[in-house]
Amino acid sequence: MVPADIDETPLRDETPRQLALRLAVSKARAAAVIAPDAFVLGADTVVTLGRRIFGKPDDEADARRMLGLLSGRAHRVLTAVAVQAPGGRLASRLSETRLRWKRLTAADIGRLIEGGEWKGVAGGYRIQGHAAAVTLDLHGSYSGVVGLPLYETLALLEGLGYRGG
Repeated sequence: MVPADIDETPLRDETPRQLALRLAVSKARAAAVIAPDAFVLGADTVVTLGRRIFGKPDDEADARRMLGLLSGRAHRVLTAVAVQAPGGRLASRLSETRLRWKRLTAADIGRLIEGGEWKGVAGGYRIQGHAAAVTLDLHGSYSGVVGLPLYETLALLEGLGYRGG
């Protein structure tokens, strides 16, 4: 695993879908410089409420703000994955999942914040943590919400000729 040091700031007029795809492709290309003869994967997750983009919270207060805005509302999790094959061929796909949460109480938000699950993740929550208990509906890819859409990833790898075990 090689962290890609790229600027994740959304571009002017960039949609959430465009942002997720651009970041995944940029990460794959940056990592492929180090391993040009390997299959290299880049991924990025964006949480959206309409056109509003929720990245990684800056601090606990920012996480509380995000969770409060998502409370009782449907939102989308967009996870893009890009694979660069040996020789430079690159392909990408986007996974889109719609989630609806119950209206969060102060105690719910406290449980989501406690333990630090909000740190380093888009939207300030991890579906595999306390957020599972407040999720009413999930339509799409659970693994995409976790951060790597497995179906899309395997389809990209196979399409680019990867024959792993």
